Order: sequence, then structure tokens, then C-alpha cells
Amino acid sequence: MLTETKPVTGAAIKHAIENRDGRMLSSFYADDALVRVIDRNNPPSKPREVRGRAAITTFWDDICSRAMTHRVDTSITEDDRMAFTQSCAYPDGTKVFCIATIELKDGRIAEQTVVQAWDE
Repeated sequence: MLTETKPVTGAAIKHAIENRDGRMLSSFYADDALVRVIDRNNPPSKPREVRGRAAITTFWDDICSRAMTHRVDTSITEDDRMAFTQSCAYPDGTKVFCIATIELKDGRIAEQTVVQAWDE
């Protein structure tokens, strides 16, 4: 089943994330997009880099397949830049918090940087 391509907006990102729709999320990215992840295991000097829509689709499919809830709390848009915060919880009560910045090019996500922290 193909997901209809929708404009990249804060509302569309919120809908896709909260509904764990990896296909919709991956449709927001340019073919050559880059997602950079910074966390305890991937420090700023060596962030995880996910390049290209195929790899980003795999990334989102993995996240969306996990038994957890996702809530987008805040989103901000200015010209071709966006930012949002996301709160997640696993069934065992473990919480994750994420903040992401996005740069759009020709209406698609060209670069995204994600900083996340988990309960330990």
C-alpha cells in the first residue's frame, strides 16, 4: 500500500509520528536526505548518520514497529526550517525525550538532526 505524499508540516509530522506511520514519515524526505542522531551512544563528535530515503525508511520502520507511544509536544516552523519535541514511553515505563531540527529543500526534508535521551 502506498502512502499519499503530503506536504511536510508540523501537523503532518505529528500525525505520522503519533500514529507510528513510518511510510508517511519516510515520504517527507528527499531522496538524498540525511538524518543525524545524537545521543548517549552517538556523541556529537560521532553522530549516527542515516543517509538516503531507503535507509531513512528502514530507520522509521524500526522505530514505528516498537511497542511504545509517541507524542509530539511542540512544533515550530519558520521559512524552510522546522523543529519539534517528542515524548515517548515504552510499556515498562521507560521514557525517551527527543528534540529535532529539520531543514527543508523543495518542500522535502533535506537534513534532520535528532538529539535524544532515555531514562536509565
